[in-house]
Amino acid sequence: MKIGITCYPTYGGSGVVATELGRVLATRGHEVHFISYALPTRLSAFTDNVFYHEIEMYSYPLFEFPLYSLALTSKMVEVVKYNDIELIHAHYAIPHATSAYLAREILKKENKVSKDIKVITTLHGTDITLIGLEPDFLPTMKFSIEQSDGVTAVSNFLRDKTLSNYKVKKDIEVIPNFINVEKYKRLDNGTTSCFRKNFAPGNEKILIHTSNFRPLKRVQDVIEIFAKVNKEVPSRLMLIGDGPERSDCERLCRELDIFSLVKFMGKQDAIVELLSIADLFLMPSQSESFGLSALEAMSCGVPVISTSVGGLPELNIHGDTGFIAEIGDTDRMAKYAIDLLTNEKKYDLFQTNARNRAIDFSDEKIIPYYEKFYEKVLKG
Repeated sequence: MKIGITCYPTYGGSGVVATELGRVLATRGHEVHFISYALPTRLSAFTDNVFYHEIEMYSYPLFEFPLYSLALTSKMVEVVKYNDIELIHAHYAIPHATSAYLAREILKKENKVSKDIKVITTLHGTDITLIGLEPDFLPTMKFSIEQSDGVTAVSNFLRDKTLSNYKVKKDIEVIPNFINVEKYKRLDNGTTSCFRKNFAPGNEKILIHTSNFRPLKRVQDVIEIFAKVNKEVPSRLMLIGDGPERSDCERLCRELDIFSLVKFMGKQDAIVELLSIADLFLMPSQSESFGLSALEAMSCGVPVISTSVGGLPELNIHGDTGFIAEIGDTDRMAKYAIDLLTNEKKYDLFQTNARNRAIDFSDEKIIPYYEKFYEKVLKG
């Protein structure tokens, strides 16, 4: 198949999933064309059968804001026309699915392709649970979903939320996020030993959290949980990522007098190495459609303490791969963390279960579902 993929080229989950999907599809013999305003972060290494098309953005005094959606539409038309693309896979409904719809209609009118291009939209999370619910966007969101030839969601929660929030008349296929379990696996070498010794010189337990530090991630709750755990179990906290809440989180650490025990790592590429020295992953989010960073942790054998929101209970099995609690219940999450960190036999079992659960979401198992869905849409 010849596939066009449009995604945001950032560190966010939707961009990561879209890029990894394209890379794996290319290794399976498909021709994949990425269409984005910048090179996706996971596309830095050369992969045969993968091509990148940058959207040209123009400035003009009449337009106060860049016309990204229209520039994307025009680039989609160009890429489809000259590369014989069979389908466009839009990750994130607004504006990518909208632009894909426009591109399909333009190509129909121009009659420049042998058959109608198909549009598949994958819903990832905040496009549905946050942005699309804005009154200004809701009609466009509903229209774009219904006009797609095929729609997928990354969890049952997100599918049900889409159907109830937008009252769409569309079948939505659930295809969960996935991970390369050979890349994301616990390392035990000189580098990780050095990392752990430097970070926890007294062999303290290491709690870890990864996010974009937006309010929805409730990173302050991570800090509150850690402060409670540290009173019972000597420990350190590693915070990976950056965003609008970071300054307030640093303030809270100083206020709780634990700043010396917390490491703000900023954005990092060596995620596997850092997860390999961690003992627990904390995810007290207010909303998570799937929880890709939790899956990465589990694949590296790190049990997860999370909230019971969104798609997280579909991934993190309570009492098996970790524990779940209600939003804001930092006391209970701290209690669960202490329970695991002080019971070696139980911890070892949870660590093994977390890794085995992650294998259920390996790219080798999930990517074929996308291929079958593509074939179904193309035949339909």
